[in-house]
Amino acid sequence: MRAALLGCLLFASTLVHAAELPPPAPAAVLETVVVSGEQPGPGLWRVTKDDHVLWVLGTLSPLPKRMEWVSREVERVVAGAQRVLLSPQASVDIEGGALAGVFLLPSLLKARNNPDKQRLSDVVPAELYARWLPLKRKYIGSSGAVEKRRPIFAALELYEQATESAGLRLNSRVGDTVEKLAKKHRVATERPSIKIKLAAPRQVLREFSRSELDDLDCLRKTVERLETDLPAMQLRANAWAVGDIEALRALPFVDQGQACRDAMLRNSAVQEHGMGDINERVAAVWLAAAEATLRDNTVSLAVLPIGEILGEDGYIATLRARGYQVEAPL
Repeated sequence: MRAALLGCLLFASTLVHAAELPPPAPAAVLETVVVSGEQPGPGLWRVTKDDHVLWVLGTLSPLPKRMEWVSREVERVVAGAQRVLLSPQASVDIEGGALAGVFLLPSLLKARNNPDKQRLSDVVPAELYARWLPLKRKYIGSSGAVEKRRPIFAALELYEQATESAGLRLNSRVGDTVEKLAKKHRVATERPSIKIKLAAPRQVLREFSRSELDDLDCLRKTVERLETDLPAMQLRANAWAVGDIEALRALPFVDQGQACRDAMLRNSAVQEHGMGDINERVAAVWLAAAEATLRDNTVSLAVLPIGEILGEDGYIATLRARGYQVEAPL
């Protein structure tokens, strides 16, 4: 079965990396009003070879919480397409089915915490902990549970609460909407993905719980981003919502999530169970699917994180290097 909780712990749902973009532009000083209501989102990138075209929709996280994404352009393309490529992913299959997943829950929750009942203040340098505390008070409150977490899981909770407070949401549901449009117009869908099979998930969780996790950089970059980049995050979300590509290009960032994903992938338990090269495997699967789709279909559409479109080493740059023509939306 697909174990969503274990997949979350192992970053299976976020291992498709956002390509690294140039350093951030200065954040806006004035308070940003986050857009709401129906918004069209960005236009589509056009990837072509011979007379076949793959339209590409770039997604962003977070997006405005009160926005409803409605794109007539995307629906028109989907209605005339022969195939839709959904956003790529990695997932975890657990031997034993649903019952095994239920019994894993206590171990899964325990694995989020620091070994030997240590607290954040015990494992985080004093200067970083001093920066963490005011953000924790502002966005999480007085709850002490987060103080038991490993830095990477404390960072995740802080980031989720901060974006929520800023009028943003991490799950944009854009991909879900595209999938519904494909179903509505009876268009075949494909999700390029890899599956990691775990025959002994309890053992993996035990090893993970006991092993070291080099995740201080994840917490540090999350704290830094929330200290300096929250207004720009709102501006990026607005730019995506209204389809302002130039503003998105002018507000690039280095995703702190990459430091968090790297920490997970360097973990010894992750490496020993064949999960250390997930980024590369997912990239290879998506590129193979995109090339096959372009070869076999006159018109198709793909959904990708926008970093993989704008980034110099992203998936779309790889297609360009392989001889495909790429045109940005006007």
